[in-house]
Parts: sequence; structure tokens; C-alpha cells
Amino acid sequence: MAINIYPTLETERMQLRKPVAKDIPHIVNYAGNPKIEEMTLNIPHPYHEKDAISWINLAYEGFEDNSRYNFVMDLKPNKGIIGCIGLEINTRFNRAELGYWVAEPYWNQGYASEATKAILRFGFEKVGLHKIYASHYSKNPASGKVMIKNGMKKEGKLKEHVLKANQYLSVIQYRLTRDEYQRLKNK
Repeated sequence: MAINIYPTLETERMQLRKPVAKDIPHIVNYAGNPKIEEMTLNIPHPYHEKDAISWINLAYEGFEDNSRYNFVMDLKPNKGIIGCIGLEINTRFNRAELGYWVAEPYWNQGYASEATKAILRFGFEKVGLHKIYASHYSKNPASGKVMIKNGMKKEGKLKEHVLKANQYLSVIQYRLTRDEYQRLKNK
């Protein structure tokens, strides 16, 4: 389903909104933390302004062709961004991969779970997806807890699935289908 206006998703404590140029210094500051890079596949270290600009450009291009929805997590009311979340859409199979990161000062406060709940609702109810999946490194079980808390089901462990810093890392993948989402919603 095509969405014509870049959406803003509301949660209890945040707005998930489109990234804009004024977010760049905050994204660079938080994404530049080596602990963020260590737990994510696509965030380089060091993280530079050009990386944030590229990510924002990807967000706009992805929105235009309905292939990606990237959001910054902005604490209400306009207290600043604390992370990013998004869906990368595979239109052929009507599914999306969910990805997110939260700035270290905001870890273990439920922000990732809250944002994930909103993005799952958006993916199923507004985009019309059939399946949303996400994965995390074995060494990052906190991310798995976010997925489980939102009703996602473990699909399996992909042994030595990605190469990062000359080391093969295993990932654990979770999923939620439209039917599973509806059952959760109706509880």
C-alpha cells in the first residue's frame, strides 16, 4: 500500500518521525558510539556526518519508492532523538526487515520495545505487510527480548551468518506474520 505523506507514529513517550537535517549532529553523536556499531550490522565506526546524511537520503528515497520507512525516535515533547528504527520492504514477498538502535544513555528503559510495537502496527495496518522479521547477534540478547516482548516468534539461529570485522557472527531471527499480529492484537 503506497503512503503519500511521510508518517509520524505516536507512542506514549516518543514520536517516530522522518529524519531531518537538524538530527544529523545527534545521529552522529549517538551512532558514533562503538557499542552501537558493535551490535549492528550496517553502522560503521567511526560514524561521520556523511554517514548520517546518507542514511537520511536513503530514508527519503525509500519513502518515495515504498521500499523503506526510516524514523528517528524523538522523545516527547521535542526533547531530542534517542535512536532510529525502520522497515526495509521487500515488495515481491510483501515482507519487511525491522532494524533499530537506541542511544546508550537510553538503554534498558523500554524505548526499543515501545518503538517496535509502533512500527509493527504501522507495518501491518498501514503498509499492509504479510510478515515482519528481525535478527540480532547472539551476543546481544537484549535485542531479542525486545522482539519477544512484542510477540515476535523465534525462527532460528543462523550460524556464522554475517561477516563483520573479519569474524563470522551468528544471528538469531524472529518473525511476526499478519495472522500472528492479529491474534496478539485481539488478546
